Amino acid sequence: MNKITKLGVSALCGSLAAVSSANAGEMSVTGGVDMSWISLDGATTGNPIGIGSNLSFSGSGELDNGWGVALSVAMDNQDAYSNTNVIVTIPELGDIRIDQGVTGTGIDRIDDVTPNVWEEAYAVGAGAGINTVAGGSGGSTIEFTPSGMLPDGVTGRFAYTPDAGGSGSADKASSGDGTDNKGSGYDITLSLTDAILGVPGLKLDMGIADITLDSTKAGFDGDQEEMTYAITYAAGGFTVGYQYSEEDLGRSASEQEYENTGYGITFNVNDDLSVGYNNFESEQTSGTNVTTESSSMQVAYSMGGASIRLAMGDVDNAAYQTTAAYDKEVTTLSVSLAF
Repeated sequence: MNKITKLGVSALCGSLAAVSSANAGEMSVTGGVDMSWISLDGATTGNPIGIGSNLSFSGSGELDNGWGVALSVAMDNQDAYSNTNVIVTIPELGDIRIDQGVTGTGIDRIDDVTPNVWEEAYAVGAGAGINTVAGGSGGSTIEFTPSGMLPDGVTGRFAYTPDAGGSGSADKASSGDGTDNKGSGYDITLSLTDAILGVPGLKLDMGIADITLDSTKAGFDGDQEEMTYAITYAAGGFTVGYQYSEEDLGRSASEQEYENTGYGITFNVNDDLSVGYNNFESEQTSGTNVTTESSSMQVAYSMGGASIRLAMGDVDNAAYQTTAAYDKEVTTLSVSLAF
């Protein structure tokens, strides 16, 4: 990890300078690379070699009044912008997170928490095209995580976005104009661990989301509403989990609802070797109801900063299409190096 030291956090978060001056902080750069070989049974694979590069820039420090400030900027494959968030930690109150990106806040944080040893059942390269709950994460959000207000073992979060259809925008700018019919939205999530459940290894996650839509527009009859709950249990080397989610798009035509169920089981053979199986089904309600189902068997081995992963998966009715071309089988070999 490369470090650039003695960089004031006020330079990272100029908008907070009026609150209090900042002590010297630190910035760091971390990254990694994924190299893969993919084979699609019965389909034209083309060049099977893939490279994924990921970089994360982070900075943190403390204001004179004791508030903590942290910045994170994530770059995805091919140096594509992914997510930026600023977290202000106020002692005895909690974290206020301003997020700009497509993941990491609200109900999207728990869209699929079924256990796996590498990737979700639908994310091993078969192009499943499955829709999962996302709430208002597509628009810039403000999320509050209280501390000291809830019992031990309970983590609650509340996220709000003024425009769920707006993308990330630069300083002193705005995004979204309502042309996609999405207005403001909120997400509420709750996570319970064994500290309150009383069963070692047991964890519950649940969440709801609501996005305001203009029901007077053609093809819409209400707001977009989402919910999910998940249960996972770990004992010995085994972890099992089940999740259910539901999404009402507020539409009276086209795609109207999604109902998803998923489960996974993993086993840690030792500290370096893990195996697992995952399955995920998503039923789309539209003019013709279609269920997309994806499953995968995965093996992962790590040695220091290197990881080797092998996944064998299949998908039926990918992207909610029913022709034979959308039934696929895939084998993916991946090598990951962290630095």
